[in-house]
Amino acid sequence: MKRAKFFALLAVVSAFCFNTFGQTKAVKISDPDTTQKTRTQFFPLSELKEGMRGTARTVFRGSEPEEFNVEILGIVPGGIGPKQDMIVGRISGGGADRTAVFAGMSGSPVYIDGKLVGAISYSFPFSKEPICGITPIEQMLSIFEHNQNTKTKASEPRAVSFAELAATTWKPELPKNTVITNSILSNVSANSPLMSVVGQSFQPIATPVTFSGFSQETLNAFAPQLMSVGLLPVSAVGGAAKISPMKTADETTLVGGDSVSMQLTRGDYSLAAAGTVTFRDGEKIYAFGHPFLSLGTSDLPMSESHVVTVIPNVNNSFKMAVPDAMVGTMTQDRATGVYGKLGQAPKMIPVKINFETSRGQQETLNFEVAKDDFLTPILINIGIYNTFVANERGMGDSMITIDGEIKVKNQPSITIANRFAGAQASQLASYSVAAPVNTLLKSRFDDLEISEVNVNLTTSDDSKTAAIERIALDRTQVRAGETFEVQAFVRTDSGKVFVQKIPVKVPLDTPEGALSVLIADGNAIQQNSLTQQFVPKNLSDLIGTINKVKKSDRLYVQLSRTTNGAIIGSNEMPNLPPSMLATLNNDRTAGGVKPTVQTVVTEQEIAPADFIIYGQQTLAIQVVK
Repeated sequence: MKRAKFFALLAVVSAFCFNTFGQTKAVKISDPDTTQKTRTQFFPLSELKEGMRGTARTVFRGSEPEEFNVEILGIVPGGIGPKQDMIVGRISGGGADRTAVFAGMSGSPVYIDGKLVGAISYSFPFSKEPICGITPIEQMLSIFEHNQNTKTKASEPRAVSFAELAATTWKPELPKNTVITNSILSNVSANSPLMSVVGQSFQPIATPVTFSGFSQETLNAFAPQLMSVGLLPVSAVGGAAKISPMKTADETTLVGGDSVSMQLTRGDYSLAAAGTVTFRDGEKIYAFGHPFLSLGTSDLPMSESHVVTVIPNVNNSFKMAVPDAMVGTMTQDRATGVYGKLGQAPKMIPVKINFETSRGQQETLNFEVAKDDFLTPILINIGIYNTFVANERGMGDSMITIDGEIKVKNQPSITIANRFAGAQASQLASYSVAAPVNTLLKSRFDDLEISEVNVNLTTSDDSKTAAIERIALDRTQVRAGETFEVQAFVRTDSGKVFVQKIPVKVPLDTPEGALSVLIADGNAIQQNSLTQQFVPKNLSDLIGTINKVKKSDRLYVQLSRTTNGAIIGSNEMPNLPPSMLATLNNDRTAGGVKPTVQTVVTEQEIAPADFIIYGQQTLAIQVVK
């Protein structure tokens, strides 16, 4: 009798631990018995048959999931990738009759007989029927279990180009969606640009990215880049996501069918990518059923979210979701979905922008961006760019002054100080901050930790630019240690000419002979440099070099002379003896050495003028006894 009561009590406890849809309560992941019980809640792919019917769950409005019907049409072996099969189904009933498959549905769990089959994750664009692709739950779990203990190997520092550091244009390097496209209904090539339009190949369901606090012009500017990697920009109706402490998860947090958001930025500017939770196992969260951005190991804030509405669309219906409290971190982004942990806080980078408009109004904006090699630079770029276009006119010339710092833990800060003018001033200014951040994150140094980004911006409606028309010297000969004067004649856009007098001192140890006098803007000086790239020895070396990059808004004066030397790596070695040059340039070796004929004797930065001056001019002066 006691034995019967024991088993009856055990049955009650088991029923309490698992709800109707196979979701577990918050339990310890390390419990092997729990893992085994969890496996019994999955519907094996081997037992799945055509014609089987089940249900799925997703949020159509608010925060509560709703049910709809799923009919199994078949299985496509290798439909997702090698040894990764795809289940094909048709959805109906409930909210699905109005929306069909929509962006943000990715991860919606499918159940048969109360057992979890997988996640709705693929669709046919322009399909006349709501056909969907389903990622089997077994494949979602197995790929993450195999990658949890993988340690990233330390990488060697990469070569850094001075052209990259001094560039005034930039195309963000977003990660590519690596899901293999499969043509299963026609013989059209999978590489055809028409594939995603004609609806003859399964595509990962687009991930809607909600923009809060951003202007429509910003969405239009960055939409093509985001859409190219499967992200669908959506303008939000709600306010920005507040920067608040992480919420403690309970048994109702992010269970199957709930809406989940990956917050890329939060604060005065909010970007959040929305999807659906497939399965929760203790503090483990499985979602999407396809890659987010194929980031591999990641560290993105994972938040609860609620859905304002699902908007039906002929091409691709989408949900408008607003992120709520942060509850954990998305730590893996792989071929069959994303994986996260509740209770684990991500590392965010605070960004502060002090902005003064052309009308004298002042505003301070605070937001945090996710830390990621690919995403962080473009998120900072979008935030700074939006600050301009949301507060200033969108057409005509303008002038922007930008200064600030990028703080790096246990290292000197990277200083930002520049001015930009013209119709592209806002793009150039935002890139001047994103570029050094991009270089830092791609440097592969393990001790790198960007702790804060602070930027001060001032704009004016006029564009003050001028070009160097000619230069003149006050003499043709000079002794070592003496100072001579260069007069730079500069013509503004309006045709006015003004003269800037530049005193130049010749170093005391300069030998006799001809010197070249170059007056040029920072970009021209940088392009004329013999050393075009370098490999940083450590993080301090990289930061020091970034801080030495010439500024494009001012003039530099450079004295150089002809020498017999060489450049080895990033080191310039002037005045080498003939025997050394013969050794370096012998017939038995090639590469690694570049001859140099011009050596910089001295260089100085000229204080910025009222105008941004560009161009270059060169004269010669003779050093005598």
